[in-house]
Amino acid sequence: MATWHCASSLPRGQACPGLRSGVRQAARRTGFTLIEVLVALAIISIALLSTLRAAGQGTNNVGELRSRLLAGWVAEDLLAEHRARADWLPLGMQRGTRRQGGLDFAWREEVIATPNAAFRRVDIRVFATAEESHSLAHLAGFIVYAPGSVR
Repeated sequence: MATWHCASSLPRGQACPGLRSGVRQAARRTGFTLIEVLVALAIISIALLSTLRAAGQGTNNVGELRSRLLAGWVAEDLLAEHRARADWLPLGMQRGTRRQGGLDFAWREEVIATPNAAFRRVDIRVFATAEESHSLAHLAGFIVYAPGSVR
């Protein structure tokens, strides 16, 4: 490949022999300008910040989901205990507390009569505190009067 050298004695505006003006212009336009780099960095930083915010919101929801899961287990445990003991619960409402997974929960159990005298409906609601303003779990189930159980 031949290398071209231009003499410094060429008049201004005249091209070196062997070099086309398009090649010289292309050589000057390689790379990005400072403004283009700054705009690209701004776009990337905005995208990364929005990703970080979404991840932060996800970690905030983990505590609520854990509480709801444990509250559901409290409700299931209460109903399972009644069924296992073959309890025939009196009609009305009962309240209590239960500890599950290191958290304290308040529960409210409402026993309702059904058209069939051998069945009773049990509605259990579980709350984070005794205020009962925000229900974390709700479970509805039935208990059956079995012959031989205490009425």
